[in-house]
Amino acid sequence: MVLEIRQADQSDRDAVALLLDRAFRTDPVSTWVFPDPEHRAAVHARFLGVFVDVALAGGRIDYAVDGSAAALWLRVPAGEPEGEDETPALMRAVADPDNERCELVGRLMGAVHPTAEEHEYLLMIAVDPERQGEGLGSRLIGPVLERCDREGVPAYLEASSERSMRLYERLGWERTGEPLRLPDGPQVWPMWRKPRG
Repeated sequence: MVLEIRQADQSDRDAVALLLDRAFRTDPVSTWVFPDPEHRAAVHARFLGVFVDVALAGGRIDYAVDGSAAALWLRVPAGEPEGEDETPALMRAVADPDNERCELVGRLMGAVHPTAEEHEYLLMIAVDPERQGEGLGSRLIGPVLERCDREGVPAYLEASSERSMRLYERLGWERTGEPLRLPDGPQVWPMWRKPRG
């Protein structure tokens, strides 16, 4: 089955944020950031909308034409970032100002993000819950991984569940360093993919 993919633009912003909300509503990291299900339902899409804005501004979003899946990518240069990353504070300010976990999760993940080599960063990938298990995620990110292999560029991500970690391992990612344990919460697995061939 062919998955038609296009690059999302600003007009897709809200649809992609809602797709992320549906796909990650019960994710271990999301349930740690927003433990109360009703509160999560009210603010989760706003929280994830910040990631959509970051990808639209500085990267790209590969989006299934039928709206079933989206992958948010950033090309990250080698070296330490200049200045402080304002995204974690923005995540908190936009979504839930009284919830320090909104900001903490971004700061903790930023602290383990590799800086030695330029790489493609799979910031997030979402598949509509009703379509999960059909291989859409693999087909969505496959073209980028093929390009990484051709260009000799590695890729990085953080897996938020053991299930997703196993999928990424099948696509060539390997765990790198120690898992990140969120305070009184779940583990997140930093993963690195060396270019093939």
